[in-house]
Amino acid sequence: MRLPEQKAFYIDDWRVSPAEGVLSRGSEVVHLEPKVAEVLIYLATHAGEVVSREELEREVWHGAVVGYDAVTNTVIKLRRALHDNSRQPQFVTTIPKRGYELIAPVHYLESNPATDSAPQPAATEPPSSSPPAKPQLIVITTALLSVLIPVAAGLWIWIDNHSSISELPIAVPSIIVMPFENLSNDPTQDYLADGMTEDLNTNLSRTAKLHVLATSTSYIYRGKHITPQEVGKALHIDYVLQGNIRSVNDAIRVNAQLVDARTGFNKWGDTYDRSTQEVFNVQHEITSGVINALAVSLTDEEKQRLAHKATSNLKAYDYFQEGQKLSRQFTKEDYQLSEQAYRKAIEIDPTYGRAYGALAYDLGIDFLRAWTDTPVETLDRALDLARQAVAIDDSIPQTHWALGWVYLQRKEYAKAEQATRKSIEIAPNYADGYGLLALIYNHEGKPEEAIKNIQKGMQLNPYYTWDYPYNLGRAYYVLGKYDKAIAALEDANQRNPNSLFATIYLVASYVRAGRQDDAEWLVQEIQANNPRITISHLKKTSPASPKLLKPLLADLRKAGLPE
Repeated sequence: MRLPEQKAFYIDDWRVSPAEGVLSRGSEVVHLEPKVAEVLIYLATHAGEVVSREELEREVWHGAVVGYDAVTNTVIKLRRALHDNSRQPQFVTTIPKRGYELIAPVHYLESNPATDSAPQPAATEPPSSSPPAKPQLIVITTALLSVLIPVAAGLWIWIDNHSSISELPIAVPSIIVMPFENLSNDPTQDYLADGMTEDLNTNLSRTAKLHVLATSTSYIYRGKHITPQEVGKALHIDYVLQGNIRSVNDAIRVNAQLVDARTGFNKWGDTYDRSTQEVFNVQHEITSGVINALAVSLTDEEKQRLAHKATSNLKAYDYFQEGQKLSRQFTKEDYQLSEQAYRKAIEIDPTYGRAYGALAYDLGIDFLRAWTDTPVETLDRALDLARQAVAIDDSIPQTHWALGWVYLQRKEYAKAEQATRKSIEIAPNYADGYGLLALIYNHEGKPEEAIKNIQKGMQLNPYYTWDYPYNLGRAYYVLGKYDKAIAALEDANQRNPNSLFATIYLVASYVRAGRQDDAEWLVQEIQANNPRITISHLKKTSPASPKLLKPLLADLRKAGLPE
């Protein structure tokens, strides 16, 4: 069934007004968040069908990089709005390992939706020689929601000067490391493929003679059948590194190919049959193969850094990858599990500097989000771990990045900037380094510098994660460009509904833009999820300078955040 564009319709006895993003039943009126409304509309267009998480991410989030919980939390909010029960659903049911299904009857209105008050039977559409409109066009044409749909990936890079990636004068070869495939019949071996992808990206990012896109951009193509030429055309890059890994017992086979994205011809390729313990040697050999094939000249310092291994212990590496995966879920429980995994990695390999840095970051998150009963001690421990990380391994950008991030939480801005710049010095293509610099400048009250750095990060990571538009939105908020701030912060919030500070700055931007109802509604959501988030808590934990924090807290008070 296809719903008429911009028409109100009924799901059972709930009246849905897409243009307003409103549910109503009798005297009860419920205002939906934009993404909640879009998911509801998409499920309604597929009533009686199972819609997978991947389909929702593709059609509702339009391929944006979102946290794993984005779909789950949106469905939870939808059920809450409909007064539905996941255990005994009347509207939305979860089909294990498949997705979601709208099981309530859907009826749409033929006449003016403003004057209709009762469900009408669904009309049968006459056959037509023209192809039916795609369901997602309903969302796109909806007046209100079209304003709120996330901006296409990469647009924010040039939001002020209207340039494009293809216009960027890149004098060095550009490359993307595509997600390596796990050809083993064992999903538990996925960490080897993911680790291969991420470590090759990190290695190649350490030279200034290559332009390397971030792994979060390459993961957009995970599981998709797409040619190197198509990737090259979409991202305006020269080369694609792709491959696969198969693990059987204690042996691995790794295939790697460097493909010219313009012609589709192989520039270089090799196959490695080794023991599992030699996976780190294989990473080094693939890196060397790519650098030699592209005739990239390395400095002596770059050669030394590339020769260094973060760890030689596969079990420690396994725990580290598990921690990385868990920390991307953005929930308290997952962060606790992530910390356990990092501690296991450190226990197995006490010289694993990157694991120390990752654990330091997690503890900083505990401090920031009030997930600890001993905030001062937690932040002190985070600093100790970050310093250990750099002392153990100063050859990789991640340890310096972790130290910079912890210094930022302590409001030691000069030290934070120094450590973060060191991460970029080591890896000139390190997108997250530019992102952290932007965050530091935002906290210092330097929005123009923040925008400059976040745009550089977005150039390296066109399919960026939630924290990129968050930083952009914060800078626009400080500059008083509230419409741009709201658009960017809504984008960040939709990519990661658990992003506390994206939500907080969105509340403040709503207040400044005169959208008091929206601001108050979001504050209620913040309090429902974590009652410990108050004005006094933000005073203690926010790394923002006092001159920036004072107006922010004033806006949050106006929205109803308790003292």
